Amino acid sequence: MFSSQLKDHILAAFLMNTSELIYDWNRNYPPGLKPVGPILLNDESLRDGLQSPSVRDPSIPEKIEILHLMEALGINSLDLGLPGAGMRAVEHVTALAREIATHKMKIRANCAARTHENDIRPIAEIVQKTGLPIEAATFIGSSPIRRFTEGWSGDFLLQTTEKAVKYAVSLGLDAMYVTEDTSRCDPETVKRLYTTAINCGARAIVICDTAGHATPMGALALVRFVMEEVVTPSGEKIRVDWHGHSDRGLAIANSMAAVIAGANCVHGCAVGLGERVGNTQIDQMLVNLKLMGVKPWDAQDLTRLKQYCQAVSRATGVPIPANYPVVGDDAFRTATGVHAAAIIKAYHKNDIALANTVYSGVPSHVFGLEQIIDIGPMSGKSNVLFWLERRGIPASEELVERIYQRAKASDHTLSDAEIVECLPAAAKSN
Repeated sequence: MFSSQLKDHILAAFLMNTSELIYDWNRNYPPGLKPVGPILLNDESLRDGLQSPSVRDPSIPEKIEILHLMEALGINSLDLGLPGAGMRAVEHVTALAREIATHKMKIRANCAARTHENDIRPIAEIVQKTGLPIEAATFIGSSPIRRFTEGWSGDFLLQTTEKAVKYAVSLGLDAMYVTEDTSRCDPETVKRLYTTAINCGARAIVICDTAGHATPMGALALVRFVMEEVVTPSGEKIRVDWHGHSDRGLAIANSMAAVIAGANCVHGCAVGLGERVGNTQIDQMLVNLKLMGVKPWDAQDLTRLKQYCQAVSRATGVPIPANYPVVGDDAFRTATGVHAAAIIKAYHKNDIALANTVYSGVPSHVFGLEQIIDIGPMSGKSNVLFWLERRGIPASEELVERIYQRAKASDHTLSDAEIVECLPAAAKSN
């Protein structure tokens, strides 16, 4: 394994080389659209992510394993759960809180709570048991469509907000105030609810795209409105969070727009877990913030990212699609002749960074991974030659042709076992 210092040196060298060989339009930020750091990330995998109807609620040991991987990646905070949901939730949240306290972990904790005392009180009780500070994330629906459905008045929302936030503060909890469906809420209600929460002691507010309705321009406009109409006039130091969903496939783009508009923190889940089609993919946020050079992620070691995603996938029973960015099995794998030929030429130049970049927008080595060259019906003979070379097998013209023709006749990428069937007996024994 590389030392942290050596990995930083390799990454610095890679960035220097790519600046010479790649014209990076991503760095040409139009005025006012450059993300500013530091950007915080709040992991919802073990709470909001578990609202997916397809998941299994992981055991406590599984959640503790995932917690330690969050810590290793430098994720700033996580939602421990909703202890107001019942005894199982209380048991799990308490165990995670104790683990953080016992190991003096840097990651900060919060818990979800509906805006009534029966949800908020259990959070304070867990704080008393474990000694770990836990932020109370009290949430309530805000949009006109939700208000109409529930029969809620604007005054009811304001009174409920005031009562919940004041109660959380009275118990010594840091108050995070969450409006559900903010992206479909009218400006007047948005302003009144957040202003009320801040006046009652909330020092973090969460803007939610609960139904995955927003576009990047909508996210930018909404966050800017909150910054200009609520946060700045309050005169308080308020953390602004963005919580998004992927219903329109725009969760990452919306989160980036929110950050550009001034949001301090993005919520997300590993491999996009969550209700319906899921939440913002926190692993993809990590990848993009790293490659964009946004602090503190520009210097963060993300080589355990795939291990984290696999642990969440295994614990929840949700498979990672083969074509999922960075951590999917096909992310750095090719069997296409033209692509493979370029990657192989880069390898033959003894330039790992070049090989990992010539046909990939994500340098695999930055995330502890590598390019894989396979052989299939779209392959050229260079794929075959490279496969044999990597295994120290002499590449006779006859052998290369035999494997090549086997691949061309196939309707799929060949497995290693299928390729081995083409080898002479002496090579098979090796």
